[in-house]
Amino acid sequence: MADTEHFVRDDVRAFLAMLEQVGSKGVEEVGHIEGRAQMRTMSQLAEAEPASLAVIRDLSCPGPGGDIPLRLYDTQASRGPGPVVMFIHGGGFVIGDLEVYHALCTEISHQLDLPVVSVDYRLAPEHPFPAAPDDCEAAARWIATSPAELGLQVTGLVITGDSAGGNLTIVTTNQLMNDPAAVPVLVQAPIYPVADDVSKHPSLASFFEGFFLTGAAMAWFTQQYAGDPADPRVTPMVGDCSNTPPTVICTAGLDPLRDSGRAYAAHLIQQGTEVAYFEFPGIIHGFITLRKAVPSGQEDLAAFLGAIRAKLARIAA
Repeated sequence: MADTEHFVRDDVRAFLAMLEQVGSKGVEEVGHIEGRAQMRTMSQLAEAEPASLAVIRDLSCPGPGGDIPLRLYDTQASRGPGPVVMFIHGGGFVIGDLEVYHALCTEISHQLDLPVVSVDYRLAPEHPFPAAPDDCEAAARWIATSPAELGLQVTGLVITGDSAGGNLTIVTTNQLMNDPAAVPVLVQAPIYPVADDVSKHPSLASFFEGFFLTGAAMAWFTQQYAGDPADPRVTPMVGDCSNTPPTVICTAGLDPLRDSGRAYAAHLIQQGTEVAYFEFPGIIHGFITLRKAVPSGQEDLAAFLGAIRAKLARIAA
């Protein structure tokens, strides 16, 4: 059971107790195929209902390993030129897909009143590193060109994603800052990201098990992904992050990855990047896609998205 020395919200405690009663096996025990099915089932049970939007449309863009499936979300059936949000899903580079993150993408579009493009990048172990960052970079560059298939005049990108997708958010942003796309990255917004060597942080030991994401699952994901930790496209903080656009970061207080997000936020602040950092206490990794089971996370998500909205308003002013 969750360690009593940590502050745990009531709805989080109830969710963790339910998981303990069910006693399901970890992804490292069941493997990637069953792990993907488990994540879809969890999403169906624990995630909030999708918001109603004017546009939800599947499309694809060319990628280095074939076409990359995408899903476009928009609150408006037609709109003038403006920013587009690119969303990169989590799941340890191994699990997760457009469906698991469908409701969240509708919520992001609804709260920001912006188009969102969700990217279904290739997954490990079938497609280990660098398939995921290659696909995300290709998708970002394609969106930036305002392709006819998108039906939007794109003036800038907001890149966001959670967990492994938070890592890919940082990696994709760095690639586009070093070698610019057709339009700039206006804001990057990683959600409980992997930004450096997670094993060196106290949060890994503190929340190794009993808080949804386990240390054993993380080690297994890392093994499947098979990236070189010395490569900045695997571990962004080993590279140059000095050219980073305005950034919004959030972490969860009960997350083994918490300290990695903290370290990245501090690193950016020390280099003079404009950063809004949220650490939401008493909540677990994955909360943004558990909003039915952990309803208190909805307010945290709203605060995070509000900071993105504020950064965009300042840039536009």
